[in-house]
Amino acid sequence: MENKRPKVGVGVIIIKDEKILLGKRKNSHGEGSWSFPGGHLEFNESWEDCALRETIEETGITIKNIRFDTATNDIFQAEGKHYVTIFMLADYGSGEVKIMEPEKCEQWDWFEWNNLPQPLFIPIQNLQKRNYNPLKLS
Repeated sequence: MENKRPKVGVGVIIIKDEKILLGKRKNSHGEGSWSFPGGHLEFNESWEDCALRETIEETGITIKNIRFDTATNDIFQAEGKHYVTIFMLADYGSGEVKIMEPEKCEQWDWFEWNNLPQPLFIPIQNLQKRNYNPLKLS
């Protein structure tokens, strides 16, 4: 059996008017679930740079005040995948949210933290199990 190691994902929790941006995933693991913008951490890339890059690539908006918040250990039993997800908090900067990668995302929308759509991507479910709230600090 090959030596499988966890991958590193970066999720970007973008705050605008006390709401959080979520997208509905498609054609990737977690299809049909809602998740933050984000993706894989590239070799030699800082967490902040990854958050900025993935947000622009996926949504077309800019973000500011990017800072580390928390991390989760995420095991996707059905897909046989294991990720460590680094969650970066950011404030909305500028631009209009657009679906930049229609093959990966069905729609984007802003949600209140206590009224999130279902189903949620496993890393977000893991945040909720800890009673996490990204707005507690902002």
